[in-house]
Amino acid sequence: MPWLAGIVSATTRFANRRGVYAGRRATKIHVALYRWSGGRIGGRMPGRRRARILLLDHVGAKSGIPRTSPLLYVDAGAAVAIAASKAGQPHHPAWYHNLLAHPDTTIRIGTEVRPVRARVATAAEYPDLWREFVTMTSDYEFYRRQAGGRTIPLVVLEPR
Repeated sequence: MPWLAGIVSATTRFANRRGVYAGRRATKIHVALYRWSGGRIGGRMPGRRRARILLLDHVGAKSGIPRTSPLLYVDAGAAVAIAASKAGQPHHPAWYHNLLAHPDTTIRIGTEVRPVRARVATAAEYPDLWREFVTMTSDYEFYRRQAGGRTIPLVVLEPR
C-alpha cells in the first residue's frame, strides 16, 4: 500500500509545517491499543512495514511522573535506537530530557518488556544509525530539515 504511506507522510508534513505536533494528543490511545493487542495494533507505522514502534517508559525529569511514549526504532546490534526528532519541531521531546535524567528504564516491543539503559549515540555511531532511520522512512530527512539548527539526537537503548 504505497499510497497509504504517501498519505501518512503528506499529512505529517502538512501538520508539521504549520507547527502542529499531535504526539501527546494521540499517545494515550496508541499506548493502550499497543498494550492491549501485544503490539499487533500500533506496532508499525501505517503504510510502512519497516517502521516498527516500541513503547518507551520514562520518568519526568522534574515531575517524577511515569510516562510512556510510542516511538519508531531501529535495531542497533543487541540494542535498539530511537530518534528524538519530535517530527522536526524546534525543541527536543520531553522523553529525551527524561532519559538524560533517568537513563535506566524499560521498553516494550510487542509483548516483550526489556530493561534498558539509555545513552546518546556517539559521533562514530550517529551516521550509520541515522542512515537506518532514513532507510526506514524518508520522513526523517524532512524532520532534519524542519528542525533547522537543531541536531536530532539519537538515543541507544542498551540491555541492562
